[in-house]
Amino acid sequence: MPHATSAGAGWSLVVPLKPLGRAKSRLAGALGEALRPRLALAFAQDTVAAALDCPAVADVVVVTDDAVARRALTALGARVLGDPPGGGLNPALRHGVRTVRSRRPRSAVAALNADLPALRPEELTRVLNAAGEFPRAFLADAAGVGTTLLSARPGNELEPCFGGASRERHRRSGAGEVALVGVDSVRRDVDTGADLRAALELGVGRYTLRTSAASRR
Repeated sequence: MPHATSAGAGWSLVVPLKPLGRAKSRLAGALGEALRPRLALAFAQDTVAAALDCPAVADVVVVTDDAVARRALTALGARVLGDPPGGGLNPALRHGVRTVRSRRPRSAVAALNADLPALRPEELTRVLNAAGEFPRAFLADAAGVGTTLLSARPGNELEPCFGGASRERHRRSGAGEVALVGVDSVRRDVDTGADLRAALELGVGRYTLRTSAASRR
């Protein structure tokens, strides 16, 4: 029996997103500067759309100061919060969790990367169910170095340590590692052209598919 939620309320996911003008800088060399912010938005749209389709998820909160992203992700059904000025990734996540729990103090929360364009709701459900067996849990990225998801059951702080080699930092912080096979779409974040090709092979959502097709044209 999963322990993740309070009274069956479902998970609240917090998705941090940089301003599109600064997001995914490593893609510029492979795809061009003009396309980079459009792809960053497309990744976030596909991530949020898949998360909202996940039956284990009650709501998705995006933390960003980008006006274009705010409109696009609100239209999908996400709640969008402003990013505390100059705070960075981990402070943005803490801000999102505080906001969620100010309304629902017993929420199970999870931080989810915004660059998972191949995300599948059924795989996310499996990861969240497994994460719910731990007070805090994380899922390593496809490279086995970073983290794509970090969770906290009710009554536990998230304690995010994202950035760079975050897998080891989350492990050292006491979070349990979710060790599942067959959840590649939840691990497949995109920072480089090679990452994008791998995501396309998995099968990306419609927003990324449309935008990446424009790059080939």
